[in-house]
Amino acid sequence: MKVELFDFHLPEELIAQVPLKERDASRLMVLHKETGELQHKSFKSVIDYFHSGDCLVLNNTRVMPARLFGMKEDTGASIEILLLKQQEADVWETLVKPAKRVKEGTVITFGSGILKATCVGTSEHGGRLLQFDYDGIFYEVLDSLGEMPLPPYIKEQLDDRERYQTVFSREIGSAAAPTAGLHFTEEILDQLKEKGVHIGFITLHVGLGTFRPVSAETVEEHDMHAEFYQVSEGTASLLNEVRSRGGRIISVGTTSTRTLETIASKNEGQYVAESGWTNIFIYPGYEFKGIDGMITNFHLPKSSLIMLVSALASREYVMNAYTAAVKEKYRFFSFGDAMLII
Repeated sequence: MKVELFDFHLPEELIAQVPLKERDASRLMVLHKETGELQHKSFKSVIDYFHSGDCLVLNNTRVMPARLFGMKEDTGASIEILLLKQQEADVWETLVKPAKRVKEGTVITFGSGILKATCVGTSEHGGRLLQFDYDGIFYEVLDSLGEMPLPPYIKEQLDDRERYQTVFSREIGSAAAPTAGLHFTEEILDQLKEKGVHIGFITLHVGLGTFRPVSAETVEEHDMHAEFYQVSEGTASLLNEVRSRGGRIISVGTTSTRTLETIASKNEGQYVAESGWTNIFIYPGYEFKGIDGMITNFHLPKSSLIMLVSALASREYVMNAYTAAVKEKYRFFSFGDAMLII
């Protein structure tokens, strides 16, 4: 299947650069996956599409302030790093700019020396493995020195860090936000509960691979990035109970979807408590086993994310929806509007 089939023209002015003043003020496009029918709503009306007994599944990962600015200890040259993945104890896989200045043994200092990093090797993808040295708790030091790693298509500064976190974020570890969850407020979650909708939480730590366009000519040639996930006994039991009673599982975001499909695919449609790494690649032709619908944002052309969405509602219906989104001037990507596929 040609990757070009998932391309579309996106005017640059539709890429949302800042979040709206209110999280739930975004628009909502509803795509009915069996018919292709589209409805244009406000996000607050998402409650109307849930039934008592359904389950909404949210990714409770929390974004690290993973971008650090330091200098080489020997020369004073400026170095920017981005934390990607913890390998062991205080060793992290990172992206470094400029990478050519950082070789094995290079020492980088941050914040007048309260944090130091020594390059101890190179990762398989060309990043640098850095061993950090500090006093106290690493995440507290990181919180005082780091900046939020906003996606490359966002050029504006973010005034409030919490606007790149969901209101239910708990488990720190992501290099990017699960952005479909950014629309939810405590009030909307409370209204869903009052309607009889169950709320379940999973954790998938989002990596930067989520922003990477598919560079292969065919979908089948794409090498999918791996991300860490975790599902608790409580969530697995809840999901199995909802399914047994005929309720629908509605995931929030491609991250929740990939987690649930990874587990359900391995367990004959059942949910189990487990953790691990998933590189599941979902594209048209895939048979869903873990979800019945999903809430998602509008994605990059030719990305693995638009392919996943097209697997749930068919490529024809999704590309038609994206044409309508451009025409109706929906806001795209991380701080943009939402789509509900049911």
